[in-house]
Amino acid sequence: MPANETASLDRLGVELRRLRGDPAAPPDASVVIPVNAQEDLKNVLGILSDVAGYEGTPTLEVVLVINNYPEDEPPRELETYARAGVRTVGVPNVRRPGEVVSFTARVPGAREASSDVTIHFDADCRVPNSSALLTWYIERLRGAKAAYSRVEYYDLRALWSVRARIAVHHAARWAKRVLMRIPTVRGSNYAVDRALFLRLYDEGKLVDDLNVGLAVKASGGSLAYSRDRELRVLTSGRRFKGGWLKLARYLLYRMRYNLRMITSSKRGAQKPGATYDQTPSR
Repeated sequence: MPANETASLDRLGVELRRLRGDPAAPPDASVVIPVNAQEDLKNVLGILSDVAGYEGTPTLEVVLVINNYPEDEPPRELETYARAGVRTVGVPNVRRPGEVVSFTARVPGAREASSDVTIHFDADCRVPNSSALLTWYIERLRGAKAAYSRVEYYDLRALWSVRARIAVHHAARWAKRVLMRIPTVRGSNYAVDRALFLRLYDEGKLVDDLNVGLAVKASGGSLAYSRDRELRVLTSGRRFKGGWLKLARYLLYRMRYNLRMITSSKRGAQKPGATYDQTPSR
């Protein structure tokens, strides 16, 4: 790791240890972040920096689930991030039949978490006001079983087809949430009660982040949502290449996929929860 990144991690480590407080006591919240070892080992520094800037009084831990690497070649970042005060879990392959891999990667982190409150981000997310958002999540989870807030994008190409895609995306989420009363939890930004999350997963009722809200609601748990821009999370739009034909295909795909997730949440998949061959936590 270059010297400048090492120095940055050293500074982050000081702040993350401060946020953790007494390691013998459970933290008030666990921030769980899956990290694809092929793409996001460096990208995750952004969200770690945002979390490290937290100025609230609750204590926090960060759990990184580093995945997608050869079993005989674990990335050195497993040790590097652990030395910086982050709990690291190494899982070479998190894939499970019928599950979305980006969702499945969260499960080992939830199992490893020390808090009843788990807050889930993606490795390429940014949180403009981490103090406001993390405090809000911790407060909401004192009564609700799940909570989520506004998601926006950064790194978007200045193309009309990309702008149209984002506009349709936000309009569809608003219609689902407001008109259809369907929770619009998504992977890059939500908090959930750890015990309920793991129980629903072990019962086969969770296969993707998109059906977390539906499954929580079906279980009788309450959800909280905020559209306050101070609580927003930014997720990367770097993969949106643009093109009207791609947009049409995407809209058809998302419609079918959402219908499948709704159906899946209502009936529940009949399968046991996953087990993983993971390296010891640090």
